[in-house]
Amino acid sequence: MTARLPLPPSIYADTAVAPVATPPLDADKTVSVAIIGGGYTGLSTALHLAEQGVEALVLEAQEPGWGASGNNGGHTNPGLKHDPDQIEADFGTELGRRMIEFSYGTPNFTHELIRRYQIPCEARQNGTLRAAYNEASAAAIEKTAQQCIRRGMPVTYLNREQLREMTGTDRYIGAMLDARGGDLHPLSYARGLARAAISAGAKVHGETPALSLRRDGAHWRIETPRAVVRAEKVLLATNGFTDDLWPALRRTIVPVFSSIVASAPLSEEVARSIMPTRPVLYESGHITVYYRIDQHNRLLMGGRGPMRWISSPSDVAYLIRYAERLWPQLKGVAWTHGWNSRLAITKDHYPHVHEPAESILISLGCNGRGVALSTAMGAQLARRLIGGAKAEIDMPVTGIKPIPMHAFWPVGVTTAVITGRVRDRLGI
Repeated sequence: MTARLPLPPSIYADTAVAPVATPPLDADKTVSVAIIGGGYTGLSTALHLAEQGVEALVLEAQEPGWGASGNNGGHTNPGLKHDPDQIEADFGTELGRRMIEFSYGTPNFTHELIRRYQIPCEARQNGTLRAAYNEASAAAIEKTAQQCIRRGMPVTYLNREQLREMTGTDRYIGAMLDARGGDLHPLSYARGLARAAISAGAKVHGETPALSLRRDGAHWRIETPRAVVRAEKVLLATNGFTDDLWPALRRTIVPVFSSIVASAPLSEEVARSIMPTRPVLYESGHITVYYRIDQHNRLLMGGRGPMRWISSPSDVAYLIRYAERLWPQLKGVAWTHGWNSRLAITKDHYPHVHEPAESILISLGCNGRGVALSTAMGAQLARRLIGGAKAEIDMPVTGIKPIPMHAFWPVGVTTAVITGRVRDRLGI
């Protein structure tokens, strides 16, 4: 039997809405689509399948939102890692244009879904700031902003004075503000997505890891600890927790821990001195730092931390020191929670969609933009699962290509984090 692990010790675990019942699967099932992974991608796909009358069953090893979906920074950021012009250069004008329109529209898609299903998750759409603290990064961000503006997006480039007013610090010399971005309570959102999927007719089973996957006649056979699922089609949506269920898939991504610290609720005066209009912000640096003020005036500060599980703010004390550097008025403020989870990073920093065999679909690698992107991908993946290869989606479908020397990723990531922090500190 598989025991459900406790949630990471986040502020989200302490404050989320109650979970919907997702009992372990204890009887054999035959379904149209089986989905392995109960994060945003799997739950959104199940919801969009169920809305169209397709029988969908989600298998989650722990509980919906246990992984990065319920433990991220809570930002609903638009776009992909690469600039719009680069996307078109990489994938051609037609597909590139669709990728840009789709990815930059994901926050609107997500917040509309939240409104449609009345998901209680503290959702706001106050914009995303991508900020720079050195000239090279500022020039790159201004170039990105110009490309977005040229395509008619609601984007503005802000200077140092404007940023000082928006953030309460003089750290930044330039930033791109995208009005479509926003934030939410990640675990409440994951639980709300699960509830919406179930209400639409999908089945969601926690404590039910997929132990094996193989072809069995006209169906795919998935063994779990208590029962067997036979499915016409399968979606793998395991992201940073991808294992060896499908050959070589684990070696196509690098699982990276992203850590967050949460302060105690700040006074209204201090909170307003930091982020008065409540956008979210992520920095353009060698090691990304991101933060927001939530609806309870807590500062949530995130970035790369140890490549292991953590359970205390002291495990990522550098984030607290950095917050106090940005806003000296925070010295003496209590920090109540420190936690992390695993993200999936791809070598090319694009999300990956694969179809390695008939009736098998794989989606993973959001590269830190998973909240809105995974949600919107659910509708895309549902369309592909229903219509097959003839149903075009707005992301490329590519072959599985393992990363060379993948076994050495822990050393490489740790070295990159240490080097990146030094370079960011020195401004080089």
